[in-house]
Amino acid sequence: MCAEGKTIEVEPGISICDAALNAGIRIEHACEKSCACTTCHVVVREGFTSLEPAEEKEEDLLDKAWGLEPESRLSCQAKVGDRDLVVEIPKYTINLVSEQH
Repeated sequence: MCAEGKTIEVEPGISICDAALNAGIRIEHACEKSCACTTCHVVVREGFTSLEPAEEKEEDLLDKAWGLEPESRLSCQAKVGDRDLVVEIPKYTINLVSEQH
């Protein structure tokens, strides 16, 4: 957890999720980054328009995410582009596996 924030540098084309994990930032990814859940949901506070648009499957899943905002993305699907991003990892997530539903 990095409540104060953390700055990392990554090459364009890596997913936000992989970039975070590679930098030691804990982010849930219950479906192992296969776009099958919402545990890696993030809010892109700056640089959102530099990301490729979300595909329909991601949009459908995002509708189920806790704390959905207009700049929400699944970090396993959103690839870093050529602009700086400011990404917030929500405090809560819906993880049906760990919650034993």
